[in-house]
Amino acid sequence: MAAVRALGVLLLLLLLEPAAALWPQPQAQRSPPAGGRCPLPPRRFRFAHANGSAVGPGCAVLQAAFQRYWALLFAAARPTEDEPPWGTPCTQLLVFVATPGCDGFPSLDSKENCLETFSQLVGRDENGTYYINKTEIVDFPRFPHRGLLLDTSRHYLPLRAILETLDVMAYNKFNVFHWHIVDDPSFPYESLTFPELSKQGAFNAMTHVYTASDVQTVIEYARLRGIRVVAEFDTPGHTLSWGPGAPGLLTPCYLGKEPSGSYGPINPILNSTYQFVTSLFKEVSTVFPDFFLHLGGDEVDFTCWKSNPKIHAFMKEMGFGEDYKKLESFYIQRLLDIVSSLGKGYIVWQEVFDNGVKVRPDTIIHVWKENSTPYMEEMGNVTRAGYRALLSAPWYLNRISYGQDWIVAYQVEPLEFEGSPEQKERVIGGEACMWGEYVDVTNLAPRLWPRAGAVAERLWSNRTVRDLQDAYVRLAEFRCRLLGRGVPAQPLYVGYCDNEFGGL
Repeated sequence: MAAVRALGVLLLLLLLEPAAALWPQPQAQRSPPAGGRCPLPPRRFRFAHANGSAVGPGCAVLQAAFQRYWALLFAAARPTEDEPPWGTPCTQLLVFVATPGCDGFPSLDSKENCLETFSQLVGRDENGTYYINKTEIVDFPRFPHRGLLLDTSRHYLPLRAILETLDVMAYNKFNVFHWHIVDDPSFPYESLTFPELSKQGAFNAMTHVYTASDVQTVIEYARLRGIRVVAEFDTPGHTLSWGPGAPGLLTPCYLGKEPSGSYGPINPILNSTYQFVTSLFKEVSTVFPDFFLHLGGDEVDFTCWKSNPKIHAFMKEMGFGEDYKKLESFYIQRLLDIVSSLGKGYIVWQEVFDNGVKVRPDTIIHVWKENSTPYMEEMGNVTRAGYRALLSAPWYLNRISYGQDWIVAYQVEPLEFEGSPEQKERVIGGEACMWGEYVDVTNLAPRLWPRAGAVAERLWSNRTVRDLQDAYVRLAEFRCRLLGRGVPAQPLYVGYCDNEFGGL
């Protein structure tokens, strides 16, 4: 407890320093020795394209960003804001884009240049004058994949909550929204090919579904913020909600020689299964424009398969013996071939790798387990085999504890495993995960923010950025900034914000 109290005192001391506390921390930041401030008059300040920029005013993504950040910067400005009382004002920020093309969908290889860093440099003095300190910034991400998973099956998240989360992801420089859209409890994705899936599988087919329009809204909202949307349709397990709308898809479980009336994972021995999967993923691959789909492949319970006499006979015919991992691999191999034929790449949970499924060399393995094999050892195994890896195991933010649990997430180093430099290069990033057993719209934002920011900085900033006391000061200030932007981010520890949530 003494250490925590000392950290709180440190916050009070360091907030007296004038340097901007940026989050995530840039690769390099320097204020010239002479210092100096430049006032920003809201009525005159504009973002603009620099001469020689590869894209100009016709770029809708940048124009939308300019409007969005102008509103964020000057939200409290009076319509008739007077000219600044001191200094020569700064009236525009010139944005230079080196590569042509800006209105497409972001990808794993996209170059990232955002206005978030600039927005965090802007302050307001006691007279209400907006200003920016002279600062030199060099900023770029350490890892290209910096994701956040939301689970919309265990609790339905309203469209508004997803869009608001995308906003805060952009503030934290997350660039991948991993949409775990369906699972055992409910199937809220409204499929045009198989409309019965949501009609029979959603909690409420009228109110708790994502229509085609909703999905497109999420994708476009994310695109304008430089965020990729990677959808996950997890199979063959985690599919109980699929059954009512797709008769014959799931495996009938047996009790002795008779069906028990319950069902297990997708039935992997029927041709009709693969016809269904082909049609569904053909639709999904068209709806979601990102090159990658997340295909799951985790936590397959073999109990039902083992009880089914037809599956037992198929195992014998295929020479699988009693090894049901071989049956799981048989299904997943066919699924991966189907998705590949649709021109998509795929991400899979680590069980697919652990069970020896043959996957394409460009497959991304998502490491999530903490129990059987230590996750850093798993990262070494995956990259040693030549595959790219994503890390999530230490970043399950749905798990909470009393105290500053953001520190545990912050101290993770994704490359802290034994391996060659070539292996380390295969780690493309990671994701914070917010699973939904105990999370819905009432507690999503406070549980996410600012805790997810710890993961965001670990994936964005240099490996050497590890000072916990400095991180606490910057994250606490960033949390106050989030409150000012209307985000109900929970406190790190004792303290206050000048702009408390709700305008107090």
